[in-house]
Amino acid sequence: MDIAVVGATGVVGREALGLLESGFLPDVGRVVPVASAGSAARDLGEELGLTLKVEPVVALEQFDPSTVDVAVFSAGAPISIEWAPRFAAAGALVVDNSSAFRMEDDVPLVVPEVNPHTLRTRPARGIVANPNCSTIQLVRALHPLREIGELERVIVASYQSASGGGLRGLGELADTTRSLLDGADPAQGTPGKFGQPLAFNLVPEIGLRDDEGHSHEERKLRREPRKIMEMPSLRVAATAVRVAVVNGHSEAVHVEFADAVSAADALAALRAAPNLRAYGDDEGYPMPRFVCASPTERRLVHVGRVRSDPDDPRALWLWVVADNLTVGAALNALEIVRLAGERAWL
Repeated sequence: MDIAVVGATGVVGREALGLLESGFLPDVGRVVPVASAGSAARDLGEELGLTLKVEPVVALEQFDPSTVDVAVFSAGAPISIEWAPRFAAAGALVVDNSSAFRMEDDVPLVVPEVNPHTLRTRPARGIVANPNCSTIQLVRALHPLREIGELERVIVASYQSASGGGLRGLGELADTTRSLLDGADPAQGTPGKFGQPLAFNLVPEIGLRDDEGHSHEERKLRREPRKIMEMPSLRVAATAVRVAVVNGHSEAVHVEFADAVSAADALAALRAAPNLRAYGDDEGYPMPRFVCASPTERRLVHVGRVRSDPDDPRALWLWVVADNLTVGAALNALEIVRLAGERAWL
């Protein structure tokens, strides 16, 4: 299997190369990083300390997509809209991390632990969409709960890290934090990547707002779970907040069911789910600092503080944490590739 990683110099592209380095896909042949012309010929293998044989970066405009079986796109929606169909037309399976195709009817939106059946056959367009990072961890936590009752409503507040803003976002957080610690005026600061200064701050808006005041990130959290879980009538409301955390997204999730449920049953269902770690009251709770520090833990979705709503026997509260670059992007994309390989239609 020959793979192109489009947007390889960004945070998600680098994460994908790291997962390939770990042997996540055992039958990999060529690995070709693809990026802008300004990054052409860079040796990412040496830069990232990889033992995996990675070819020098190729400029997107110069790359021949017919030479690879798979292309993982992590270069943003404008690039995907223009280039993903070209790669697919040349025969490559495209797994796209952007929002470009997620809600299109003929493009599967896939989380392998939740809806692998949507990849029974190769999509006619040759494109599979990777969901939003916050959506992935949310549906991974919600899906096992369908074993204990019918979901009716989900209210989620997401607390999303700076790495969701790419290398620029991480750089801004580091620079502005250092500046404030060195005595800069906290009342001053340029908007930057996140619309507001992020250091020592919370920004309750991610992406542009629509006429009703809902941000782009909130709209994704509302629409994508319905498609993935095949529950078009599921009521979902979201508030998305950018927080001064380097990596790892967290979510406070309120789940309402059709009938009464128990926290004990929910915890048991979560513990039976693949690639998910559930925490009982005596096991503490997940936090992004520690989840993202461990190579093992950062490949899991973590769910803690599972508790009943004292005012509604039909409702539960959950606290969900995951590494947004791994679980929320690169890992899910490569799981899609692995599933496609297992079904022998690459």
